[in-house]
Amino acid sequence: MILTPASDTLFDTAQQTLLLPASLGARQIEQIFGSMMTHQLDYADLYFQYSRAESWSLEEGIVKSGSFNIDQGVGVRAVCGEKTAFAYSDEISLNALQSAAQATRAIAANGGTQTVPKLHHGTRRDLYLPHDPIASLKDADKVALLERIEGYARALDPRVVQVMAGLAGEYDVVLVARSDGLMNADIRPLVRLSVTVIIESNGRREQGSAGGGGRFDYGYFDDAMLHRYAAQAVHQAAINLDATPAPAGNMTVVLGNGWPGILLHEAIGHGLEGDFNRKGSSAFSGRIGERVAAPGVTVVDDGTLANRRGSMQMDDEGNATQCTTLIEDGILMGYLQDSQNARLMGVPLTGNARRESYAHLPLPRMTNTYMLNGDKPPEEIIASVKNGLYAVNFGGGQVDITSGKFVFSTAEAYLIEDGKITRPVKGATLIGNGPDVLTRIAMIGNDMALDPGVGTCGKEGQSVPVGVGQPTVRIDGLTVGGTA
Repeated sequence: MILTPASDTLFDTAQQTLLLPASLGARQIEQIFGSMMTHQLDYADLYFQYSRAESWSLEEGIVKSGSFNIDQGVGVRAVCGEKTAFAYSDEISLNALQSAAQATRAIAANGGTQTVPKLHHGTRRDLYLPHDPIASLKDADKVALLERIEGYARALDPRVVQVMAGLAGEYDVVLVARSDGLMNADIRPLVRLSVTVIIESNGRREQGSAGGGGRFDYGYFDDAMLHRYAAQAVHQAAINLDATPAPAGNMTVVLGNGWPGILLHEAIGHGLEGDFNRKGSSAFSGRIGERVAAPGVTVVDDGTLANRRGSMQMDDEGNATQCTTLIEDGILMGYLQDSQNARLMGVPLTGNARRESYAHLPLPRMTNTYMLNGDKPPEEIIASVKNGLYAVNFGGGQVDITSGKFVFSTAEAYLIEDGKITRPVKGATLIGNGPDVLTRIAMIGNDMALDPGVGTCGKEGQSVPVGVGQPTVRIDGLTVGGTA
């Protein structure tokens, strides 16, 4: 990983895209901060963004919908203690900035003008290239890509009666300027491809889904990748077609590696975000240094993984992202922080400030959250279970941050009988409490994998891309809700 000045081509592109068309430069931005800091503020920032996004969907062999959107604007924020004032405009101009800055000063008292440092550029990591995914493929080729994955899915099983595929791409240019003088920029590509198939046999229908993506352009989706997604979706649908109703009760559950880490994300990840813990509303509040998980459980949040969906070269306050150890060998080590919550809690920030767009306030959020490897081969974990459930893939779920209680539905699951994976089951839901489940982890596999790049996380009405992952794990005494 190479550290380079943010004043390189990336920063120049951000300036040319966001500032120069509005005749804005460092001098004008310093003037804005100067007017804001005539009031007693702890912190202020400007978040400029230019975004292009598109999506295509195919159903019944034809493109049913396509959308293309261009948006740009600036968010202006002022922070004083626990109070935050925020204004935004979809017009990037000196007048718009002045009006927004004037509005945000109201939270602070007059007097005591603070010195505004000269703006200086930060540093960044080269975690992904500044691709423009939308321009990386002609529109006709995007449609052809969707048609190919449909053809691959139908060719795999004659029982496939319907295929739905979607392709999406984003190109974001962001620039952050702060009252402490830091000015940093990023160009963020993002692509995603999804496919859902429906299989019918003897009047019964079941579906399966697959897909992936990350921070690159559409070239990632070559024929080998399309074949893989189609095969995964058809396999899942075929398995569910043969599945019997899931049993219910308290049992041993083995979670597969990769995407099942979404349970970790929801059940404990949100509970480790700084705002919930500062306010005392998380089940993990005030527990730093305590054992919160079984020995061997280590969980990190890492925004520095190359090309991953949840990665960023800087967070949405201009700070470098990092790998933060949340739980180490079962001991709670820390929380995910943005600048405001870190300052109020008196702890270092972790580069986890995230926002959906310039029109939203930044919040402490996860990036790529995953459990590190243990030492058990997955086959040994399966063999250790007399009777239980093997959950390979998940659908929807929900969690209560305060209590930690969660409910998750499985999209692909099997029974384990006498140490062997036997028949598939459907309708299984996992019910539990996040902090409690961590203490019930009995075995941790050595096969850690990240999800294929499909995760989106919601919080306070904002959605951001995230990643999850884990090795195979065995959880003893988890409640399974079934349909049998």
